[in-house]
Amino acid sequence: MKYEKATYIMGAAKFLQLPEDYGIEVAFAGRSNAGKSSALNALTDQKSLARVSKTPGRTQLIHLFDLGDNKRLVDLPGYGYAKVSEKVKQNWQQTLEHYLTMRQCLKGVVLLVDARHPIKSFDCMMVEAAIAHRLNLHILLTKADKLNNSEKAKAERLLSDYLNQLKASENISFQLFSSTKKTGLDKLKQKLDQWYEEQDTAIG
Repeated sequence: MKYEKATYIMGAAKFLQLPEDYGIEVAFAGRSNAGKSSALNALTDQKSLARVSKTPGRTQLIHLFDLGDNKRLVDLPGYGYAKVSEKVKQNWQQTLEHYLTMRQCLKGVVLLVDARHPIKSFDCMMVEAAIAHRLNLHILLTKADKLNNSEKAKAERLLSDYLNQLKASENISFQLFSSTKKTGLDKLKQKLDQWYEEQDTAIG
């Protein structure tokens, strides 16, 4: 897949505003400070495909990017924004839930989790939703460049223990990742290639 050729399609505030449900979509999700936009920019080798902001929660729409051949990347709203009303938070969460449970062309989710901190409630919700709906899920333990080797090992061990407690299926995987150092970028691309190719085969 030539991720560097990704182009912006649109942003949708509500589930019903999304384009026709066909092709293959892979969505990026995560708390608003987990480095989601930076990861998308690193993946596509574009400095501003997904806007990076110092203000958490800037992504308030579902943003879609075209990869060609009816394949898309999706940037889901960051979760954990403090400076919006409770009603707005609830609306965003409902839109997110509709997307994850009703979007037929969604074939996988990349969940970004800050490797420096224990997994949060939203992250747990996403993992459990993926298991319940049999979605492919790949977890990026982000900002790995800010950890030493023992801290990296601890982050991986804690996540592995959590997944084992859930008896997570084989379609859930994880890795360390750094957008700034491009650590783990090739591994991420391989995972996404696998998802897109598997669905191509199924469709064919």
